[in-house]
Amino acid sequence: MKFVIDLFPIVVFFLAYYLYPDRAEAIYFATLMTIGAAVLQVIVSRWLFKRFDKMHLATLALILMLGGLTLLLRDKGFIQWKPTLVSWLFVGVFLVSRYTRGHSLPRRFMQQAIRLPDRVWEHLNLAWVLFFAANGAANLYVAYSFSEATWVNFKLAMPLLSLVFVVAQVIVIARMPGALQTDKKPEP
Repeated sequence: MKFVIDLFPIVVFFLAYYLYPDRAEAIYFATLMTIGAAVLQVIVSRWLFKRFDKMHLATLALILMLGGLTLLLRDKGFIQWKPTLVSWLFVGVFLVSRYTRGHSLPRRFMQQAIRLPDRVWEHLNLAWVLFFAANGAANLYVAYSFSEATWVNFKLAMPLLSLVFVVAQVIVIARMPGALQTDKKPEP
C-alpha cells in the first residue's frame, strides 16, 4: 500500500500530461495536478499510518516550490529539476546517516533480516549513494537533451529503475554465505 502511495504523484503527473489535450500546456497542467496529488499523498499517508512520512513532506516542499515556480514563471525547467533534487537529497541522507545514526541506512533498515560484514554494509550504502547520484544526473541529461515527452516517460521509469536496483541487490546479497538471518545458533 505504501508503494502505491509513494508513486501516486508520479502517476498523476504522467496521466495528466498525456490526457491534457493541449500539448503546449500539458506540462503546466500536469504540474498543477501533481501539486494536488502530493498534498493528497501527505494527507492520506498521515491518515493511514498515523504519522507524517518525512520523505513525502520533503517531496511536497520541493513540488510546491518548483511546481509553483514552473506555473508562475511558465518555465518547465523548474519542475524538471525536481527528480534530480529528490535523488540528490537521498544522496545526502545516505551519506549523513552513517555519521549521525551510527549505521548506514541499509543496515538500519535490514540488519534484522540479514547478516553482513561491516564493509559490505558500507559498500551497500555507497551503492545507493552512487545510484541516486547517477539517477539525478540522468534526469538532467534527459530533461535537457531530449523532448519534453521523452523526459515525462523517463520520469515515470525512474521508480522502476529503483526497483530493478533493489532486486539486483537482493540477488547479490542472497548469494552471500550466511547473509540470511536465522534464529538458530551456529553449531560448534
